[in-house]
Amino acid sequence: MSRSSTYYVYALKDPRTSPAQPFYIGKGTGQRAQQHLLSTGSTRKDEVLAEIREAGLEPLVEVLISDLDESTALRLEAELISSFGTEATGGRLVNIVTPTGLGGTKSEVTIPSGALERAQIGLQFLLDAVLNLAKANSVRGITNADVVHTLGLESDHAGGSFNYLSYSLLGILIRERKIVKDGARYRPT
Repeated sequence: MSRSSTYYVYALKDPRTSPAQPFYIGKGTGQRAQQHLLSTGSTRKDEVLAEIREAGLEPLVEVLISDLDESTALRLEAELISSFGTEATGGRLVNIVTPTGLGGTKSEVTIPSGALERAQIGLQFLLDAVLNLAKANSVRGITNADVVHTLGLESDHAGGSFNYLSYSLLGILIRERKIVKDGARYRPT
């Protein structure tokens, strides 16, 4: 995938809070995240940008995760917006569009600040590691056991080995069409 066609998910953060809290989540390519800083419109986002500048500060732009295909970027953007919530739904984000189609009911689990961001970044690192392992062994292919043992992902659930994490990672890579299953082995596409 060429660099110009890769997507990323980003946050605009308010430096008036410590730590800086996101007030807008988006997805984009190229300079999309930086373009918000040039905006002089009349949306709620533009109002927050102006309030930050009136306080003598500059909004922070943080790329949360990059090198994504568009569908993955859209999904992560929607999940983050849903997690933080919009002002219209009682949350903190000023995004106008509230994601739909994420299914389920609102969770009763309290999500600590930044936990979802860190989890999604960690997930991308794990997926990259598994894909790189598959690419390095493309002729022979890799097994779930190879992933578990080589990358140190072995589970110890009550004394038993239930290596669901590695199967989940392989499943995501299959869904994203980055690897294919050939019998018990997995190879890059």
